[in-house]
Amino acid sequence: MTGPVNNGPPDPAPREDPGTHPSGASTRGVPVGRSTGPEPRPHPSHGLLAGRTVLVTAAAGTGIGFAAARRCAEEGARVVISDRHERRLGEAAERLAEISGEQPLAVVCDVTSQTGVDHMFEVAIAEHGHLDVVVNNAGLGGNTPLVEMTDEQWTTVLDVTLTGTFRCTRAALRHMIPRGSGVVINNASVIGWRAQAGQTHYAAAKAGVMALTRCAAIEAAPAGVRVNAVSPSIAMHAHLAKVSSEELLAELSAREAYGRAAEPWEVADVIVFLASDYSSYMTGEVVSVSSQHP
Repeated sequence: MTGPVNNGPPDPAPREDPGTHPSGASTRGVPVGRSTGPEPRPHPSHGLLAGRTVLVTAAAGTGIGFAAARRCAEEGARVVISDRHERRLGEAAERLAEISGEQPLAVVCDVTSQTGVDHMFEVAIAEHGHLDVVVNNAGLGGNTPLVEMTDEQWTTVLDVTLTGTFRCTRAALRHMIPRGSGVVINNASVIGWRAQAGQTHYAAAKAGVMALTRCAAIEAAPAGVRVNAVSPSIAMHAHLAKVSSEELLAELSAREAYGRAAEPWEVADVIVFLASDYSSYMTGEVVSVSSQHP
């Protein structure tokens, strides 16, 4: 599709996760701690996803989603991008067109709406015939002590981060299992493994994404469909730097082995690996892109 953004059903609420959805931009110059390792450098692409069609949710703005869409496009994939923010989604599509030379299909979707999710898959499949890879990146965080947390705060985070991932995984498997091929990649987080004050709702949601990934993988395996997840920690981008204190960012970065936040494309590279044939025997795995794991 080379036309405008596909609007689909209206989307009622913001779905930005500043804590775990970094952009494709470099983080150099952002004070997030002292690096103890080599400076990361992007590498050449190798056509790992040539001929594949990849759908990425929450791919607008400054998140891991855009970095994943970009890296998939660089590796030769036809990319479908989705987000609830129409303007930013259109801007992301334009940036991807400049990179790949091909205008990606862009579908507005709020993952809390089953109608919206159904529409997204219907439009993507109608345009490209099928989907080879679905990257479920949408998530919503927050920072509220448990004793102060309202039912609405709890439900809102879980509806986006866990139930939204469930809706998209279910839709993907309903398409892929009858075809006998496909890959689903979910975006989890190290907070699904470790404890952090103020993150009860988000940690519970991300732990749920991990469990969802493992169970879905067992069900999909007989059809040759793989389901895995990435589990990043801090990955710096401009919006995160804007909404978080330097002290917090430095503390989170210091927990990492390299003493720095990940670059967005470093997380996206793991997504590309899981989408490619190089991970053909992996399913039900949660791959940490952080030193903070059990």
